[in-house]
Amino acid sequence: MEENSSERCFSVELKSKANLKNVTLANGSHETVLVEGSIGDLLSAEFAEGLILQIIGTNGVLRINLAENEIQRKQNLKEE
Repeated sequence: MEENSSERCFSVELKSKANLKNVTLANGSHETVLVEGSIGDLLSAEFAEGLILQIIGTNGVLRINLAENEIQRKQNLKEE
């Protein structure tokens, strides 16, 4: 994955398939994909290596490649 890419990737890791509520994968190139579940109660939210926002819950982990400085930059633009 390129560091300068504006494309955001994510992963959801659940401890059990019982925490998975819905996954919809449609055939076709322009169909939507839906992943729904519960990571449970929030245990922590942190930036791993400053590049990945990692939200840890009692049932699993959600990760997205979003740098901490990007969030701060967007908040500063909203305040102006």
